[in-house]
Amino acid sequence: MSSYDVIIIGSGPGGYVCAIRCAQLGLKTAVVEGRETLGGTCLNIGCIPSKALLHASHMLHEAEHNFAAMGLKGKSPSVDWKQMLAYKDDVIAQNTKGIEFLFKKNKITWLKGWGSIPEAGKVRVGDDTHEAKTIIIATGSTPSALPGIEIDEKTVVTSEGALELAKIPKKLVVIGAGVIGLELGSVYARLGAEVQVIEYLDHITPGMDAEVSKTFQRILSKQGLAFTLGAAVQSVDTAKSGAKVTYKLRKDDSTHIVEADTVLVATGRKPYVDGLGLEALGVKMTDRGQIATDSHYATNIKGIYAIGDAIVGPMLAHKAEDEGMAVAEVVAGKHGHVNYGVIPGVIYTHPEVASVGATEESVKKDGRAYKVGKFSFMGNGRAKANFSGDGFVKILADKETDRILGAHIIGPMAGDLIHEVCVAMEFGASAQDLALTCHAHPTYSEAVREAALACGDGAIHA
Repeated sequence: MSSYDVIIIGSGPGGYVCAIRCAQLGLKTAVVEGRETLGGTCLNIGCIPSKALLHASHMLHEAEHNFAAMGLKGKSPSVDWKQMLAYKDDVIAQNTKGIEFLFKKNKITWLKGWGSIPEAGKVRVGDDTHEAKTIIIATGSTPSALPGIEIDEKTVVTSEGALELAKIPKKLVVIGAGVIGLELGSVYARLGAEVQVIEYLDHITPGMDAEVSKTFQRILSKQGLAFTLGAAVQSVDTAKSGAKVTYKLRKDDSTHIVEADTVLVATGRKPYVDGLGLEALGVKMTDRGQIATDSHYATNIKGIYAIGDAIVGPMLAHKAEDEGMAVAEVVAGKHGHVNYGVIPGVIYTHPEVASVGATEESVKKDGRAYKVGKFSFMGNGRAKANFSGDGFVKILADKETDRILGAHIIGPMAGDLIHEVCVAMEFGASAQDLALTCHAHPTYSEAVREAALACGDGAIHA
């Protein structure tokens, strides 16, 4: 029986980052992973492969719509779907092999197989049982489906199957207008598919700042995505020719049927904790099936901790990474902390959408006096030169103290631009602090500064 200071179950962003930090802090560390490759959902069937397809399809869009205007003339490229999937798989391989290298570099043991916890202090992998002073559950999440809908990952698919379709569908129905549905819907719309998004709510991207959400929907509609909102899907029936989706409109209870080659069910994710033996151990769970933890990520069973998608909070890879580093610090006897008020969220369509902190709706609900600074990318020279003038930067600041409460960006490189606001918020900066900071010209980041200026006397280029 091998013995470790820490055994982590799961090698996704939370698990592998936690393992590396534990090893750096001098703890003998092992990671349990049943996949053939490390990296979990994110690297294998999530964040990384979807970004590869988003990038490839965006390049096609640029060639078809913008190259000629720049004097780049010639026949637009045709799509070799098999080669595009091969490119995506190569990107996955580079990343997963990189994690293997980091494990070897940090002397982390990979226990290959699926893990369970027969009792506190022990982890079973296959026929072997290993001892650990500390066990950290980082098993991530899995797609959640609607009741009565059968997923075959061929005609009716989750995000996993959508990354491996045999061919580009002529008609794709996406159930759910959240991050995953819109990203993958964008990919196939750019590749020529007719895409219809069906959403239960009356707006897309639940939880997003309403002004950004409306602008986002308008831009995506121009790109060819069709939206059916306020619709409750009743059933999905498959046949050799494809699938039929039946839904009811909530406003009048009318029933409608739409046919498609492929149906993507993108209705969220749920914690993946099956097979761990948590019930027998008496591990406390939340009403939503998450592992209940305290502020130090400890469960109610001594020596067992949990992080990432398996616990309460946004299901984001970077949130899991931060928790992985924080719990490693806690286990090593140090102080681990995550500032949940400054965790950015990003949608990697084109334009990108990014946010951090409070939305205007949440600030209003709290009854807080606030001010808004906005700046359109149409006033940004770099954005106009790159056919990226759609969208804006919106900064919310406290009316009395000028402290930044939140920021919302829809536009080019929004996922990167949001981070200067994150740093500012982490240090309690004011909008004026951001406005007085010199930004290089010409860059997209000038739009962030202009929005900060708009919180004061006004933007310069508006």
